[in-house]
Amino acid sequence: MSRNVVRLDQATLFELLTVASLFLVALFGTVIAYQAYRGYRRNGARSMLYLSLGLLLLTLCPFVLNVTVTTLFEPERIVIVLLENVSRLLGLVAITYSLYGQH
Repeated sequence: MSRNVVRLDQATLFELLTVASLFLVALFGTVIAYQAYRGYRRNGARSMLYLSLGLLLLTLCPFVLNVTVTTLFEPERIVIVLLENVSRLLGLVAITYSLYGQH
């Protein structure tokens, strides 16, 4: 199986905007998750810890999974989509728990 690698100087504007937007989602999600974690450390509210974890699983982890798995392996696209969706699902579960779980 050969890899279709797109070089940065050969990427279309759409491809560049897609990667940039994915990166920005991961960046902003991480910043917000960090602030939630700081809230947990400052106040000891476990709900903020679950919110932080959920945000990381929802924003940063799918991006990191996509980049690392496609770099290290040659998986089918459906495998990457599955991994990203499981991460997002776990993130939403953690956020839901932070809102409605035991406090």
